[in-house]
Amino acid sequence: EMNVAAAKLARAACDKYSTPDAPRFVAGAFGPTPKTASISPDVNDPGARNITFDELVAAYLEARDQPNIELFKQWFAAAQGGAAARVQAIFNNVAKSARHPKWKGCGFLRTSAELANMPGHPAMKIGAAHKKKFEDWLRATFEAERIENSTLLARQIMLLLDGSFAVVLLQRDPSYMESAGEAAFALIEAARCCSERCARPTARSTRSPVPANSTV
Repeated sequence: EMNVAAAKLARAACDKYSTPDAPRFVAGAFGPTPKTASISPDVNDPGARNITFDELVAAYLEARDQPNIELFKQWFAAAQGGAAARVQAIFNNVAKSARHPKWKGCGFLRTSAELANMPGHPAMKIGAAHKKKFEDWLRATFEAERIENSTLLARQIMLLLDGSFAVVLLQRDPSYMESAGEAAFALIEAARCCSERCARPTARSTRSPVPANSTV
């Protein structure tokens, strides 16, 4: 959306100052960097490149990191109900996206599969940090709701989310993501109920104690 808006502004500026004798044109670059791996920056050396494919992959993932997490947070905030229903909404919105014919799953997970034999690759580190960042946000969200074992619960939700990403991409059936959302709802609700029971004070008898040698 930002790229489209920027292009419209640039085109409007060109139209304002363009004349038949001096037309104005818009030139730009789309992507995480202004560099390309397909054209040499040196006309005298067609094979030269100022960026590698690996660097482009890492730059793309880095550019998608914050927007992806913010989108999940927006889905969570827009949903009704408690933490369980709001987390389920994230799954349901991903399922809705997965119904688009051009949906390709999670770019971070796809990249990790392609680079599985290169654990030190910058893109792998960016992907791992992205997933950990979202897991930490889940944990903090559960803690704010006073749900116990928030660290374990956040990890369980991550397993459901990333597992369903893989299965939906394989089966091309978004209902798997919705089923994972139902499981996430059940897990969070169970943890919430358990936390409430543990926090509830034990009822104490108001009757006066009976002496051991008394006859009742």
